[in-house]
Amino acid sequence: MKLASLNDGSRDGCLILVSQDLSEAVAAADIAATLQGALDDWKQVAPALAARSDALNAGKAEYRFPFAAHRCLAPLPRAFQWVDASAYVNHMELVRKARGAEMPPSFWEDPLIYQGGSDHLLAAHAPIAIRSEAWGTDLEAEIAVITDDVPMGSTPEAAGQHIRLLMLINDISLRHLIPGELAKGFGFYQSKPASACSPVAVTPDELGAAWDGRRLHLPLVSSVNGRRLGAPEAGSDMTFDYPTLLAHAARTRRLGAGTILGGGTVSNVDRSHGSACLAEVRMLETLAHGEAKTEFLKAGDRVRIEMFDPAGQSIFGAIDQVVERVEPAED
Repeated sequence: MKLASLNDGSRDGCLILVSQDLSEAVAAADIAATLQGALDDWKQVAPALAARSDALNAGKAEYRFPFAAHRCLAPLPRAFQWVDASAYVNHMELVRKARGAEMPPSFWEDPLIYQGGSDHLLAAHAPIAIRSEAWGTDLEAEIAVITDDVPMGSTPEAAGQHIRLLMLINDISLRHLIPGELAKGFGFYQSKPASACSPVAVTPDELGAAWDGRRLHLPLVSSVNGRRLGAPEAGSDMTFDYPTLLAHAARTRRLGAGTILGGGTVSNVDRSHGSACLAEVRMLETLAHGEAKTEFLKAGDRVRIEMFDPAGQSIFGAIDQVVERVEPAED
């Protein structure tokens, strides 16, 4: 199934089902009003959703309408929890190497995660709002899973059974604010504004052989102003898979239905696949030439993040955002 949240003027949107080719959609609010509602009662509502999805893809669903990604909110416009990991340790090693710092061996054995803000998740076509270009705005192309309830203390094998959906994330970062925040020892906050999500979230079965229950084995394509930044293979060089990350997050707490967990910036040891963020490009430039020439995002820049199946069909729809300079709110 492919699911989305149509913007109906409410905070959470109304649940719709989207065809496999992203051309049509059908309402599903009579089954579950919102995606969060569906996740709350997944085992009960999933069969009815699947039956309507099958009818949609067979061209037999009543009241079908053209699907328009720009009319959708994020699949979960506000989520109970957004947890982001750094599962591609190669990326972390490169970051530290560029500034002459050694990486602790524990990074290869113990996952790094942080809890991000989830009260406002951006739609795929929402602008990247910035108040200053001096903050160093960057994209970070990621893949995320969405769960139903994950019990505390779940093993990786058990935790993986609670993955209900996958989607793409642009984990927007303000690079020049990060060092000062991390130096305080309390983690990210201002340096991690609202993340953007693909217009569609999909059930694992939609991914076929590309999803092995632990990793998604397809390239994640990103570009800035129409110029490809990279298409790193998401299934390669992922040190910690999604069930392992979920079990790590659930070690001391239960994860509620609607938890979003990202795998971090996709990164490959093979540099020919390119990068999924500008910071990595700048690091490679610094290591090769002693300085970085690539600039961070500026007002008017356009970012696009997308994943395609082997036949070239977009799976989740595209995250397609323009950077906009905003002034402080008056009230």
